[in-house]
Amino acid sequence: MVAALRSRLNAALDLARRGSVVVILLALMAVFALLTDRFLTFSNLSNVLEQTAVVTVITVGMTFTMLMAGIDLSVGSVAAFCGAISAGLIVWHGVPTALAMAAALLLGLAIGYLNGLLIVYGKLPPFVATLATMGIARGLTLVYTEGKPISGMGEDYTFWGSGSLGPIPVPVLVSAAVVVVAFVVLRGTRFGLHVYAIGGNEETTRLAGVPVNRVKLLVYGISGFTAALGGLLLTGRLWSAQPQAGVGLELEAIAAAVLGGVSLFGGVGGIIGAVVGSLIIGVLGNGLNLMRVPSYHQQMTQGVLLILAV
Repeated sequence: MVAALRSRLNAALDLARRGSVVVILLALMAVFALLTDRFLTFSNLSNVLEQTAVVTVITVGMTFTMLMAGIDLSVGSVAAFCGAISAGLIVWHGVPTALAMAAALLLGLAIGYLNGLLIVYGKLPPFVATLATMGIARGLTLVYTEGKPISGMGEDYTFWGSGSLGPIPVPVLVSAAVVVVAFVVLRGTRFGLHVYAIGGNEETTRLAGVPVNRVKLLVYGISGFTAALGGLLLTGRLWSAQPQAGVGLELEAIAAAVLGGVSLFGGVGGIIGAVVGSLIIGVLGNGLNLMRVPSYHQQMTQGVLLILAV
């Protein structure tokens, strides 16, 4: 009976946590709607979703790692590196766009698996392993691009980052598809159950016969893949591969997940909450821009919001 009551209490707390995130988002939107008449226009809201798409995609991968009580600090650098590789293959080597983008996604997947190998078999803490690959990926990006932007990929590439289907930006559709797939995987598959179980208690999960090492490798592979996809969207949106692109994306993704109720200690949270967290960051940045608040004030405001929300 005590266990049943505890389960119901945990469920109620989780529901309240997720609901509070939505309340924060709606409150922010209401405040900015009152402060500026441009906020609630269709074009501006569409712009918010488009700007948030990259962070949303990367936050999905970050959520997988955090649910497993891990972290991936390399996602911003991996995004820049994969974007630069795809652009270089097209512009410098004449590789077809589809093949270049597929190669970049596979590269991101491989880097994610490398992180997993360092953590699982190298016995490195996730913070240390992904911090190391963050520096390596950023350095490789600068070496590959020689510190210069790569442009001229063509509209069939930039379409994915800045095109639209009717009134809806393509990056929004891509991010929505990623969110739906991730939600189904986490909530409707045995793999998703294993991710939560490892985050709750890794040793107990291992003793229950779950292939913990394999799940960890897959999770970090997912994080690398979503980082690469985010990098392609970002490169397409900028119409060029910037060597310093993606700086700070890992912190935005972590902040979005935490805002959405994902625990840094694993086992608690979900995709929908993390996505709402990324929307909070996007709405806050957009609203402050419309109010012409200086960027350095925006960073302080975002930090204060993160503290208050958590």
